[in-house]
Amino acid sequence: MAVASNNPPLLDVRNLRVEFPTRRGTLVAVDDVSFDIAPGEVLGVVGESGAGKSLTGNAIIGLLEPPGRIAGGEIRLEGRRIDNLPYEEMRKIRGARIGAIFQDPLTSLNPLYSVGRQLVETIRTHLPVSMPEARTRALDLLKEVGIPGAESRLDHYPHQFSGGMRQRVVIALALCAGPRLIVADEPTTALDVSIQAQIIALLKRLCREHGTAVMLVTHDMGVIAETADRVAVMYAGRIAEIGPVRDVVKNAKHPYTKGLMGSIPNLGVRTERLTQIDGAMPRLTEIPAGCAFNPRCAGRGSRCLSERPDLMPAGTGRAACWLHDRGGVGRPLAKETIDA
Repeated sequence: MAVASNNPPLLDVRNLRVEFPTRRGTLVAVDDVSFDIAPGEVLGVVGESGAGKSLTGNAIIGLLEPPGRIAGGEIRLEGRRIDNLPYEEMRKIRGARIGAIFQDPLTSLNPLYSVGRQLVETIRTHLPVSMPEARTRALDLLKEVGIPGAESRLDHYPHQFSGGMRQRVVIALALCAGPRLIVADEPTTALDVSIQAQIIALLKRLCREHGTAVMLVTHDMGVIAETADRVAVMYAGRIAEIGPVRDVVKNAKHPYTKGLMGSIPNLGVRTERLTQIDGAMPRLTEIPAGCAFNPRCAGRGSRCLSERPDLMPAGTGRAACWLHDRGGVGRPLAKETIDA
């Protein structure tokens, strides 16, 4: 799906910082994250558990769990700043301008109400329509997301739907008021592979037909490669690399992204062993100085241990790695120093 490069961004996130105050000090969970999404574009956000991708999405839709807070930066939707709005005003925007799709549809649906009632109430909360008009729109939404026999299923309860069908209902809920942005947090993780493919195709079609911007949060590079136009790879609360998805998948520029790509089996190539990234992502209390990835990076240099790189041009995208600094990278460490 091609996205015009001259489109003004629908979502613009600048220098976002999310903190969690604790007794032992303040933990920085999202640190100086910046990106934008154009109308009709799917931005995939990928990374290991704890990378900060879901917190970034929650910050955008105003659903950070206390004591988490936005401590810096700006979030703008269609040019309007939304990160500093009062709760009630943000709640209205969240339903009308921003839709949310979560990993487990059962957490998004009320088991005591039929799906039709939940759709109708959501529609009437955000749109000035009558009850019959809302019910007609609810029916149309169920048909649009591919619920078979939508007329009879409208009055069914969540437990009467399969996991894939429930996720389709959640997508219909997210589309109720015609949002300009959808934040989808692991929308296919709990589904089997065949249902995943259907949900991915549905998201792509809705994005194309409605011009909706989508932020797709996942740990699955296969889903990203199939769905997204661009991808942002997160590591330890920061963006390690961002660029067109095909270029990042085929020619990654950050050592961490290269490790992620190398760990995915290629059906057309016979290999004895997949690439692995030694070690684990650091805890928030133990993020090292310099580049956060340096303890796991075989190509690190002395500069990587003391200076933290920002995103810089790398191929068709940007990568936070000193290897792409036009001013030159610090001299590599001696092997005995690295091993120590």
